[in-house]
Amino acid sequence: MKQKYTLLLGLLVAANSYFAQTFTDNFDAYTAGNKLASQSSGAWTTWSNAPGGTEDVDVINTDSHSSPNSIYLSSSTTTGGPTDLVRKFGGTYTSGQFSVEMWMKVQAGKGAYFNIQGASPIGSMYSVECFFKADQSIVMSNTTDGTVLTGSYTQGVWFKYNLNIDMNTNTWEVLVDGVSQGTFSNANNQVWAIDIFPVNSDAPNLSGYFIDDFTTTYTPYVAVGLDLATTGMSMTGNIAGVNQNPSMTVKNLGTTAITSFDMMVDYNGIQQTDNITGVNIASLSSYTFTFSHPINLAAGSNPLVATVSNVNGTTDDVASNDSKTWTINPIVPALGKVVVAEEGTGTWCQWCPRGAVFMDKFTTQYAGVFAGIAVHNGDVMTVTDYDAGMALSSFPGAKVDRGTVKDPSAIEPDILSRLMIAPTAFITNGATWDAGTRELKVSVSCDFKASATSAYKVACVLTEDDVTGTASGYKQSNAYAGGGNGVMGGFESLPNPVPAAQMVYNHVARIISPSFTGATNSFPATVAVGEVHVVNFTFTLPASWDENNIHIIGLLRAPNGTIDNAGTATIPEAVANGYVDGVSTASVTELSQVDTQIQMYPNPAETYTNVVLNLKEQQNVQLNLVDITGKVLRSKNYGILSGGQQLQIPTASLESGIYFVQITLGTTTSSLRLIVK
Repeated sequence: MKQKYTLLLGLLVAANSYFAQTFTDNFDAYTAGNKLASQSSGAWTTWSNAPGGTEDVDVINTDSHSSPNSIYLSSSTTTGGPTDLVRKFGGTYTSGQFSVEMWMKVQAGKGAYFNIQGASPIGSMYSVECFFKADQSIVMSNTTDGTVLTGSYTQGVWFKYNLNIDMNTNTWEVLVDGVSQGTFSNANNQVWAIDIFPVNSDAPNLSGYFIDDFTTTYTPYVAVGLDLATTGMSMTGNIAGVNQNPSMTVKNLGTTAITSFDMMVDYNGIQQTDNITGVNIASLSSYTFTFSHPINLAAGSNPLVATVSNVNGTTDDVASNDSKTWTINPIVPALGKVVVAEEGTGTWCQWCPRGAVFMDKFTTQYAGVFAGIAVHNGDVMTVTDYDAGMALSSFPGAKVDRGTVKDPSAIEPDILSRLMIAPTAFITNGATWDAGTRELKVSVSCDFKASATSAYKVACVLTEDDVTGTASGYKQSNAYAGGGNGVMGGFESLPNPVPAAQMVYNHVARIISPSFTGATNSFPATVAVGEVHVVNFTFTLPASWDENNIHIIGLLRAPNGTIDNAGTATIPEAVANGYVDGVSTASVTELSQVDTQIQMYPNPAETYTNVVLNLKEQQNVQLNLVDITGKVLRSKNYGILSGGQQLQIPTASLESGIYFVQITLGTTTSSLRLIVK
């Protein structure tokens, strides 16, 4: 049995010595069958700081690495839990050395998970998340850097997991049974606690794992006089052949404030230097800047070495942390390939800000080879036939090239794998634009690189960025408000709901033509390599759409229903490409986005339902709630309304059953069937 703190003499950077602080627990001091945190005298707690409750974990003696006890965590739901065990490290550490060691055993066919919290309060910073997949892979990620490391482990046996962190140089290393799985730099280079939470986002969402012999060690850092370390590098894109200006981070590990330094970046045989002046970096503070010289990402795996020198006009006291090396291995997409991600979202969906953040991220990171489309559901930006074609049952949900539905935060591997697949045809969008009539004529040209048949079909999507609205239907439900559910691209600093006046929506699907499945007459029965076929579309854009923010996305749909390839262009880019006559689809003059639409959600309802209207023109609006016998239970006249409207009907006081919501717009009445649970 051991559960104790020890002080160990450790070696520190620059040969400075200090006492290491170690916590270790093999769980043998506790009574098997009882909750861990409630027995641990404060050594362990839970996410909600409720030892002994449902978030606490049982101590068991049925399996262990060191006999007799261990802890076991499991879940079979998509959301995980309810177990949610927390060990606080005793402070927020931003410098020095920190390590986590534990023995784990993940049951066959199941997954495991933990995360490192970077700061108090809990949930305000996820420094890194670690997923142990059922396929025996390890994936570590965070919302800032994306996937930072992948490795492997063996299921059904005990293995030793180590996470060793040098926060001075921002070097995080993972080892499994003593074998390094790799290192990475972390934008969230600090630690505060570990959160052990059973969750598995991969179907069938089973998690089950044991933990034993848990140890953490922190060795504080003793600063010298003048010491500047290179600690971080990031780039917004990862596509070969594209210029990038990397974001560089340095850290003052000395006691003297730093006012100037040089940074040299050596990549692919080219050395370039920035002279940084006019700064004031305090002791143990970091400074991030954009390197002024662009570097062109070369295909293959190449080192990027960043080195600081001339610190405050002299040589600093510790040379060992002046340089840091990253391996750059950019994506080399198949020639002519553009991958499409269609994301199901809604203003009513509290988790959908996550989809918006990741769609923006991938649009930047894979610029030129990625097209993002936000397909709205049950709100004022809904395109009914597009939403129906997506057929999503949970939100947010995303499909890459119409493959498997996944959380938007988990689609990057699908993007990467699809980018490597050579397309059947290259897609080029051409256009003409008449600003007076607002007529947009689009040509989607398909240059075939492989033989095809008439089973391939073309569709055209128009999306719009920077969409705003003042009506209540544009406010965004936000589960990330206050930071309790972690950092999410700034949504943690916004209220719940986010007022319409503060919301800007990107990638909004405005129309898909002629249908979700594409034009049936796109191609002849057989298409040979080298043939070019063109499909034409005509749209009349509403005045409320900003043509400067419109993206034209031509889709080539494969016979199996997936998207084979796409082409994306702004209106000016498409006009520059030139319009080409081809097979015409029907003109679209009444775009569904601005048609009068009536939608209702949630349905079935428990406490309320929303009636969503998208009115082309001003109309008098009357709502009646009617039971199955025809009796009017509630009636309200809203007067003259226009544009997007969201009208809420309380249902908590209603008995379970079937009801009808009658909506009268002017002289026209529609009836929607409502189920109350």
